[in-house]
Amino acid sequence: MFPGPLVNASTNDFIHVNVFNNLDEPLLLTWNGIQQRLNSWQDGVSGTNCPIQPGKNWTYVFQTKDQIGTFFYFPSINFQKAAGGFGPIRVNNRIVINVPFPKPEAEFDLLIGDWSYTSYKDARSLIQSNNTPGHLNLPDFVLMNGKGPYGYPGIVNYESFTVSQWKTYRFRISNVGNELSFNFRIQNHQMVVVETEGSYTQQITLDSLDVHVGQSYSVLVTANQKEADYYIVATPKMLSTTDNSSLVGKGVLHYANSNTPVSGPLPSGPDPFDRAFSVDQAKSIRWNMTAGAARPNPQGTFNVSNVTLSQTFILHASMANISGLPRYVVNNVSYLTLDTPLKLADQFANGSDVYQLDQFPVQSVKDAAEYGVFVSTGNHKGWIELVFKNDLDVMDAWHLDGFGFYVVGFGDGDWQPELRSTYNLLDPVVRSTTQVYPGGWTAVYAFLDNPGMWNLRSQNLKNWYLGQELYVRVYDPDPNPAKERPPPENILLCGQYLSTSFSLPYASQFPRLKLYLWLAVYRKV
Repeated sequence: MFPGPLVNASTNDFIHVNVFNNLDEPLLLTWNGIQQRLNSWQDGVSGTNCPIQPGKNWTYVFQTKDQIGTFFYFPSINFQKAAGGFGPIRVNNRIVINVPFPKPEAEFDLLIGDWSYTSYKDARSLIQSNNTPGHLNLPDFVLMNGKGPYGYPGIVNYESFTVSQWKTYRFRISNVGNELSFNFRIQNHQMVVVETEGSYTQQITLDSLDVHVGQSYSVLVTANQKEADYYIVATPKMLSTTDNSSLVGKGVLHYANSNTPVSGPLPSGPDPFDRAFSVDQAKSIRWNMTAGAARPNPQGTFNVSNVTLSQTFILHASMANISGLPRYVVNNVSYLTLDTPLKLADQFANGSDVYQLDQFPVQSVKDAAEYGVFVSTGNHKGWIELVFKNDLDVMDAWHLDGFGFYVVGFGDGDWQPELRSTYNLLDPVVRSTTQVYPGGWTAVYAFLDNPGMWNLRSQNLKNWYLGQELYVRVYDPDPNPAKERPPPENILLCGQYLSTSFSLPYASQFPRLKLYLWLAVYRKV
């Protein structure tokens, strides 16, 4: 099925996902925004897990510890996300928590993203071998839940949501695409933003909403118009659709008693090149300081107004030529994915002969571009400031596994320490993916209270695949499993440790099970 099945859980549930790999190459799934508390063994990226081999299966076991919200999963290696393989994740509140809005009539998952006819294998071959930056063509479509745009020639199946007049619905929207940010809107209907990636937001009413690659939102939509059908639209940012009409994602909001098809022009949105609009809207997405989320106490009891920073990383994203090939680099280093996961090397040999610890230039740019397997230490239970600088001419988005970070500032040009005076330290929203505008910077704070090996990456698929990532090692020397869980008893071994004998009691730490899900991933011919 496309998208994949819903993972529908509640706060603190334990999830078992048995993934069957019916592809002809290795596979991993990652759980975008699920923090994997004390358990980076289940994160599902190349630095933490050995891949599931063709014809094999493997069971992920993880907990939605102290989380609520809207997320999604997707394939994390081999450029496979370009072909799909993603699906929605809901983490619902526990009954004892007061949700800061009335219970909606129903909830809808809406996964939107750019998609190409070119096979992911052909696409990855092109970007690996061609020395022309940006060689890939524009995507062919923007899909809604895997379906093409309503009314486009040749499109039979389109996405439609049925609603009853005067009822309110929760739309859980995720940008599961590979490169395009989009602006989302519904004809003649406003939306109320209530949540993003596990944080309840101050409730603001919008006509349209920017959603960048890897981001997720919950919005409330009330069916308060006459009974008819209305356009649901997603249009790309930073791109004209005048000559690219297939990149206008279109679905239908269908009133239950409607006999009136959609009509009229598409609902107008902001100028896709209006950066000021987008930045102002981003700044308006703020934390609801009084609402409880995963716990009864208000979100705002834990804030950043008076924290002491222990580390600052300034990360410049750009392109460079290495050995005649274009690569994406961070501070002029392109990450080199190895056969041995960093977490596995950390367990067996403290990373020796696999990665370089604390050799990455976290506040400077190397003179010459190079490949590297660099891991940076994050101070356990310290506050880190991450400044993402986008030296590219396209929108970027950065994601940190294992944590939610406070988005404290946006700006143009170069970042300087004195620009901290412009930060919002009163009520910055907490999320796991943030946009970085072309030629600009975005600053976030994170509290590193989750020991493990954590991926810090671009959410733009081509950037990530060609090296725009690094890993942050948050280490607690205490061997107590309450500090960090040991490897799972079903651990997969590979690389340098393929023949290692290894067994630890692990399953006993999961006394309560909530959800069993079987996923079979295969390539549609």
